[in-house]
Amino acid sequence: MARKGQQETVKAARRPQVRLPELAVWPGGGLEPDGDYDGVEFADLDLAGEEGVGARFLDCAVRRCALDEAGLAKARFVDSVLEGVRGVGTDLSEASLRDVELVDARLGGVQLHGAVLERVVVRGGKIDYLNLRKARLRDVVFEGCVLVEPDFGGAVLERVEFRDCALRGVDFSGARMTDVDLRATGVLEIARGVDALAGAVISPSQLFDLAPALAAQVGVRVVP
Repeated sequence: MARKGQQETVKAARRPQVRLPELAVWPGGGLEPDGDYDGVEFADLDLAGEEGVGARFLDCAVRRCALDEAGLAKARFVDSVLEGVRGVGTDLSEASLRDVELVDARLGGVQLHGAVLERVVVRGGKIDYLNLRKARLRDVVFEGCVLVEPDFGGAVLERVEFRDCALRGVDFSGARMTDVDLRATGVLEIARGVDALAGAVISPSQLFDLAPALAAQVGVRVVP
């Protein structure tokens, strides 16, 4: 509790500071399970259906690549940029993203359940049916993006910010939140998990919009 004369503050997320070195252009060919990619640029490639399970990407850029059904479970992205990627059904389950920028992505049904995201910015673009169930997010910023029916069920969120983005039909069921800032969200539509908002910060207008769901959660009937 804040002392008298002080205001409670929300700890801001620490953003990644990605400074890519001069990159080598990927000559082509498929990804390899447990592959090791260091200082490589993947640009304008069709990586649909490629299997890179457990692969490691360090100081890499993935630009304008198709990732439909790409198998990247347990992959590790460190100090990397993914820009303009697109695809449906990309599997990044249990992946690790640290100091990563995801920019202007167009993804659907991407699987990130059980993943670990630390110092990640998701800027612009649209992601449908994002699966982050039981993921761990620390110092993550969603900025200027559209998330349609994202699933944060059972996830742990610490210092997560949603800025100028749309959250449509979000599921927070069973999520645990610390310093989660929803105040600057343009659209906030919570389908499930209103009771999990403890640890989040919302604006007065958002409180007004959520009042019926909050009342129903505690069993209060509002009768005109």
